[in-house]
Amino acid sequence: MFDELAISTGMVLLTVIWHGTGLMFLSRVLRMELREEAEHPWRDTRLRALVFTIGLVLGLFILHAAEIWAYAALYLELGALPHIREAVYFSTITYSTTGYDDDLLAEQWRLVAAIEGMNGVLLMGWSTAFFVTGVTRLMRR
Repeated sequence: MFDELAISTGMVLLTVIWHGTGLMFLSRVLRMELREEAEHPWRDTRLRALVFTIGLVLGLFILHAAEIWAYAALYLELGALPHIREAVYFSTITYSTTGYDDDLLAEQWRLVAAIEGMNGVLLMGWSTAFFVTGVTRLMRR
């Protein structure tokens, strides 16, 4: 059990650092966009806001995908799942808390999957808060 907790703690730290760094980058891009709009208020910003919002969603999706793939790689490295397809699928449904049948996963690593689910919920919540705040700032202009 302690191995699972140690590995899970490492993955949570890794994904939180990765996510925070990604959000800092997206935040910087958001500030640049807001500054650009403030400097050129005569431009039609509706299309720019739409394109920017789509870019923001894609950026968040890429962050989550990287975190899902990191867990998938871990499952492969641990021998908890035998194939990349299974590992990515399992990690995706675990991270998103969609639900799964963990019979495929080696029993000694199920706690890692449970913690991945908790981690995914927190990171998606963080992304949601970031997205709502960013889009609200864009729509105020």
